[in-house]
Amino acid sequence: MTSALALQVDAHLSGTVRRVASPAGELAYEVEPAALMSVCRALRDTPELKFEMLVDVAGVDYLHYGRDEWQTVTATHSGFSRGRVARTTAPDPNMPGRFAVVYHLLSITHNHRLRLRVKCLDPQEPVVDSVIDVWASANWFEREAFDLFGIMFRGHPDLRRILTDYGFIGHPFRKDFPLIGNVEVQYDAEKKRVVYQPVSIVPRVLVPKVIRHDHRYDPALKDVVPNELTERR
Repeated sequence: MTSALALQVDAHLSGTVRRVASPAGELAYEVEPAALMSVCRALRDTPELKFEMLVDVAGVDYLHYGRDEWQTVTATHSGFSRGRVARTTAPDPNMPGRFAVVYHLLSITHNHRLRLRVKCLDPQEPVVDSVIDVWASANWFEREAFDLFGIMFRGHPDLRRILTDYGFIGHPFRKDFPLIGNVEVQYDAEKKRVVYQPVSIVPRVLVPKVIRHDHRYDPALKDVVPNELTERR
């Protein structure tokens, strides 16, 4: 099914989109910002494609992409979740293509799914065209990407924050935004209102939580290794 859909995409959008790597069984393409609107309309209106539904819009920050500090997939002699690389250089926040927008599309007619990615040209002021005129469901999704990543959508009719407070400064999902935040709020009994103050949380390094697959979970060992609770009984 994926290969057949890829042939249809290549037939109708050859030269305007480029296929990119994606997990097995998924079809993903990248488009240049200037061609975003024409490609989206073609994906929606072409009878052989017919992607009538926009399922989601996601912002992406590639600032630390490929710079993992933790071993979380395979085990080493020292175990899982161990620091593996000492990063000596900080990533460049002005690197080209730092921010991107990803669209998840569904064809109800053909029961096909497709992922479309567009990279923002300017990392200092990431902007892409709004696709509300193509899929009305993009409204709140684009507001979310703007709120959390600072990505702006040209032509959006009401680009306001949707998750953070009205007076919030910054964009929480940017990888240069502190995990503990910059300020916190509390109720001031004397002023009889909520006030902002510098955050009092102590920063700490978060170790990713992983599901470990090793010999301890081998089904063959269930009858060999006694359960501690059973021994107590």
